[in-house]
Amino acid sequence: MALKSTIFKAELSIADMDRGYYGTHNLTIARHPSETDERMMLRLLAFALHASETLEFGRGISDEEDPSIWQRTLTDDIELWIDLGVQDEKRIKRAAQRADQAWIYAYGGSAVDIWFGKNASEINRFDNLHVVTLDPATLTALADLAERTMQLQCTIQDGEIWMSTDKDNIQVVLRTLK
Repeated sequence: MALKSTIFKAELSIADMDRGYYGTHNLTIARHPSETDERMMLRLLAFALHASETLEFGRGISDEEDPSIWQRTLTDDIELWIDLGVQDEKRIKRAAQRADQAWIYAYGGSAVDIWFGKNASEINRFDNLHVVTLDPATLTALADLAERTMQLQCTIQDGEIWMSTDKDNIQVVLRTLK
C-alpha cells in the first residue's frame, strides 16, 4: 500500500515592499512522503518571493514534467518556472527554454557548489535562468516552523527576507549563484 501525502494548511501573509506586492494566500500543501519539511518550507519561501494571484504549485515531487511552482498565462504559456534542489542538465534546459523566467532554489550544503561547478556552462547559457541557494542552518530553522496548520508572515524589504510565525522570526539570506 502506497503512503499518502500529508496535507498542510498555510495562511501566508506577504509584504514584499521591494516589488510592491501585498497579499494573503491560503495554501493547501500536499507533502509527498519522500519530501522533507525543509523542502516543503523552501517551496513556501519560493512561493512568497514570487507571489502573485496566478502563481501555483506544480503537481508534486513525483511528477517530473511540472516544476515545483509555476505561473502560466491564460494561453498556457509558462511565465515563471521554479524548481527546488539540484537539477540535472536536461531539466535545467527544459525550464529555461519553456519559461520566460526560470529559477532554481538549490539546497544541500556543499553539494550545491559541486553541482553548480559541474553545470555552470549549461546554466550560464540562459539569460532567463536564476540560481540561488541558502545555507543548511537557515533551511533547518525554516523547517522548524512547519506545522500542519500554519500562519506565516513573509516580509521583504531592501533585499532582506524575514519569515515569521507567532513563535519565531527567521532572517533568510539567499546567495545568488547566477
